[in-house]
Amino acid sequence: MTGTLVLAGTPIGDISDAPPRLAEELAGADVVAAEDTRRLRRLTQALGVTPRGRVVSYFEGNESARTPELVEELVGGARVLLVTDAGMPSVSDPGYRLVAAAVERDVRVTAVPGPSAVLTALALSGLPVDRFCFEGFLPRKAGERLGRLRDVAGERRTLVYFEAPHRLDDTLAAMAEVFGAQRRAAVCRELTKTYEEVRRGGLGELAAWAAEGVRGEITVVVEGAPEPQEDIGPEELVRRVRVREEAGERRKEAIAAVAVEAGVPKRVVFDAVVAAKNSG
Repeated sequence: MTGTLVLAGTPIGDISDAPPRLAEELAGADVVAAEDTRRLRRLTQALGVTPRGRVVSYFEGNESARTPELVEELVGGARVLLVTDAGMPSVSDPGYRLVAAAVERDVRVTAVPGPSAVLTALALSGLPVDRFCFEGFLPRKAGERLGRLRDVAGERRTLVYFEAPHRLDDTLAAMAEVFGAQRRAAVCRELTKTYEEVRRGGLGELAAWAAEGVRGEITVVVEGAPEPQEDIGPEELVRRVRVREEAGERRKEAIAAVAVEAGVPKRVVFDAVVAAKNSG
């Protein structure tokens, strides 16, 4: 009989959030595959458990090479436990490749549910939670980042992102440019840790705050685009752009935001603004 692959959620901050089954699985697994074996050691010490099985590293750098080895262990009947540094494996962490390979070989895959930065941030954000989508990390390069954001500019569901602290100000500024400075958002920092903070406000306001420097693990939750309104004529489009400009937005940002609100291409709003300017 084949073995079982167990994906185990680990605490994202407070160690007492570890699910009770985590200690049992750590103690009983034949193989424990960890994103960082040093962090695993700290975790097991905190939980008062000693793994009886073999401990191996499984991270981005060796994921491709180690996956076949772990699959052979599974096919041979082993119980393999996969843990990452924090949260659920395969959610912006190593794991997907191993799960796909195990499924391909008809190996049973199960999970020990645990803390999730995505769901915790979403629940704390104060934004709609009935429908949401997780976008992971945005590209590091500015042009690629803007392109990815433009792809979801009209998304009605609440958006959830991970971001590195040193890129947060640039990311929020790009979001303000594409989504509009007034689009509501929440920056969730150091969730469940001593210095947990949830900062809520418009994207423009949050970008200005982040420019002063932010530390810690970051999850950003952004309100979805408003439902499009029908029959908005050029004069109304121009009026909305002017209102945003008077509030301090740059024209480019205002046009992009009004286009999202109205559910029309940016070119339509831009042409309306240019026509209004030429007419007087």
